[in-house]
Amino acid sequence: MLMIIFAWLSIFFTIFLAPKKHLWALITGQGFFLAFFSMAWFFLQDFNFSNSLFFIDKISGPLAILTCWLFPLTMLASQSKVYLEPINRQRAYIANSTFLQLTTLLAFTTSDLMLFFIFFEASLVPTMIIITRWGAQERRLEAGMYLAFYTMLGAIPLLIWFNKFYATHGSLLPILTHTLYITQTPTNYPGLFWVTFNAAFLIKLPMYCLHLWLPKAHVEAPIAGSMVLAGTLLKLGGYGILRTSPMLQEDTLNQTLLVMLVAILGILATALLCLRLTDLKSLIAMSSVSHMNLVVAAALISTPWSYSGAMMMMIAHGLTSSALFCLANTSYERTNSRTMILLRGTLMIFPLAGAWWLTVMLLNMALPPTINFAGEVLIMASLFNWSPIAFLIVALNLIFTTAYTLYVLWSTQRGPLPSHIKTLFPYQIREHLLLLLHILPGLLLIIKPEMIFF
Repeated sequence: MLMIIFAWLSIFFTIFLAPKKHLWALITGQGFFLAFFSMAWFFLQDFNFSNSLFFIDKISGPLAILTCWLFPLTMLASQSKVYLEPINRQRAYIANSTFLQLTTLLAFTTSDLMLFFIFFEASLVPTMIIITRWGAQERRLEAGMYLAFYTMLGAIPLLIWFNKFYATHGSLLPILTHTLYITQTPTNYPGLFWVTFNAAFLIKLPMYCLHLWLPKAHVEAPIAGSMVLAGTLLKLGGYGILRTSPMLQEDTLNQTLLVMLVAILGILATALLCLRLTDLKSLIAMSSVSHMNLVVAAALISTPWSYSGAMMMMIAHGLTSSALFCLANTSYERTNSRTMILLRGTLMIFPLAGAWWLTVMLLNMALPPTINFAGEVLIMASLFNWSPIAFLIVALNLIFTTAYTLYVLWSTQRGPLPSHIKTLFPYQIREHLLLLLHILPGLLLIIKPEMIFF
């Protein structure tokens, strides 16, 4: 595993030594080579590897692969805009993206929970730099402040509890907590304890009511920031909840009914809000909140089925939402607008791009037999076992998700062609390749979904 980490660190040498002319080609090529190399290593280990520093199992393996895969895709997506900047700024941008990818990969694969906490928080630094320096909008500093304060406030109780757990048991290794069945001693308010301990993860996911930083960060961030934020950074929250759940008391669901209620409300409220939004990036960010609240509900139920559903949902959402941001970015680069009504009718000019839009939208609305559908089915089945009423309420989300997905498709692709978008430069091979490489893993996982089962 150290070999893989050092291989990713070698990108920094390429960043600072590569000539200006070949910088992006070398970085992207090296990124793809290292992604395939890392994936091959994970498959050879069969998602079962542990030593004193690294720990890979069925939870961390798929998420680590997703992190490795998204890095070269962010490089493909970014270069058309960043290529126009001075060479030093280009190198700084790529270095920040690499550092962000590396901290996320280390957070997913580290064996000690305190190291996980350090990398979990360290990922905030390059994210803030990317948003505040390369964001296109004037409110990017505000978005960076929101992100920093939300993350830091949630992290304090988590750090205190990790220190307490280490002082009591002398270890923060998940392997030991699994084998020795070390759990939290009973508390007077287990529900309140669960919420405060998981606050950092619920903010990162984000859960409804703690999500206000996310639309702001997404709208202000450049394309690489949005892709990594939606693809892997949100999954750090879900991973944290799944990883630390064996340390908590088993029967917390009866004590956390309020959290479950907020999560179910969040699933429906954000899906309904998506029907009213006009900003394309903001809408995709809100749909992420809706999907991630399903993961919160699944994590609270804490059965093997719900955990499998949460894992599948996270992987599927990582690929789908990243592809959606790429599509939004291709439209934005051509029209300099994210308002959907100004993008309509583009199907007439870009029929192949229309096919990409349709495919990604079908994945987003969880059409069978995609892994998005498999994840939702597992979570819905777990919800039904727990409470048929909760299942019926969450089932409304399927209608709302389909409604806002079709609304986006109709708003951006169909309708009369406005006069201001009759002269647009065509899609490049790079953009078609980028979208293909997002959709292909999702389609391949249909053949072998057991890879991401918990």
